[in-house]
Amino acid sequence: MNQIIYKERKNTNSMKWDNCGEKFGNENLLPLWVADMDFEVPECVKDAIKEYADFGVFGYYNTPHAYADAFIRWEETYHNYQVKREWMRFAPGVVPAVNWLMHILTREQEGVIIMPPVYYPFRDAILNNNRQPVESPLVRTENGYVMDYKDFEEKIMEHDVKLFILCSPHNPVGRVWRSGEIQRALDICKKHHVYVISDEIHQDIIMKGHEHVVAATTGTYDDMLVTLTAGTKTFNLAACQNSILVIPDQGLRDRYDQYLKRLRINGGNAFGYIAVQSAYEKGRDWLEQVLDIIEANYRYMRNALLEALADVWISELEGTYLMWIDLGRYIKPEDMKHVIQDKCGLAVDYGSWFGEGGYDGFIRVNLATSKENIELAAQNIIRALKHV
Repeated sequence: MNQIIYKERKNTNSMKWDNCGEKFGNENLLPLWVADMDFEVPECVKDAIKEYADFGVFGYYNTPHAYADAFIRWEETYHNYQVKREWMRFAPGVVPAVNWLMHILTREQEGVIIMPPVYYPFRDAILNNNRQPVESPLVRTENGYVMDYKDFEEKIMEHDVKLFILCSPHNPVGRVWRSGEIQRALDICKKHHVYVISDEIHQDIIMKGHEHVVAATTGTYDDMLVTLTAGTKTFNLAACQNSILVIPDQGLRDRYDQYLKRLRINGGNAFGYIAVQSAYEKGRDWLEQVLDIIEANYRYMRNALLEALADVWISELEGTYLMWIDLGRYIKPEDMKHVIQDKCGLAVDYGSWFGEGGYDGFIRVNLATSKENIELAAQNIIRALKHV
């Protein structure tokens, strides 16, 4: 049985903890921004890496069959997705994969559609690769968000969109899309010959009462859809730079392989494969404990804020460990950074980073940390906003 161990990460070259000075102008803020965890990885991961490190020879490395076997078993066991070994491809991260696939599936100036508020590297990828961003915003409801299918289809037709980037579960609003919701969006894409990248990196961070549905299992979409996932969020392995593309279609696989051949990328580093394989093989009990911590942190933060601040709105967290909070009734957009950083002492992701159109009053808070950090953050927000 794993014990979940919180680690103080300051002065460890942690992007989240040690880049606050560069990013926010104050190195002493409590960092709740970058989406990684402040917990030690599962014991099995440390043991597997230590065994390889102790061997002491780090020559050229073949990807072991056991790595693919572990992932295939995981997907079948926990997501009812039967992946074939030949469908799997490597990328050093989901974001690089999104950028590479944009080159493979679209041409310059073609439209790529996203659903803001959404993970901002999607828009960055569109702009950096000289594609045209097309936005179909999610619609806010009483407790969360839904897709606007009418707007989605109209935007696809109006802008001759060639690619849709689906975020499932959705970052930052925390939605775990139901099968019917995914299917309806994909059917629109199929009708209009739009390729789909389904970013499912948060697939395992699911709150009780909800179930992640792999987009590829909702219909016959193999010739138009690529699934991206990784052990990165599940097991806190971002530094290992190891992610997986699932590409069932032979033609799409050939195009991906040819693209990587031109880049001369044949795979990742040994430590990444070893860490991910061991986590998928033996890390489930660790994950279950971490999910309990995340959900408890969410419940505490939600209850504390809503009890003290009647005009706060919080999107119901169904998946991810990221909390989407609307403080717009208390803080003017131009005052957001001053209040959150100078008065609350926090480093967070600001709503304006996730798209235009009314998100300036939001913050995104990372819940994958200690209870003490979440309590401190909640009380700092309450104290500051009661005097705004």
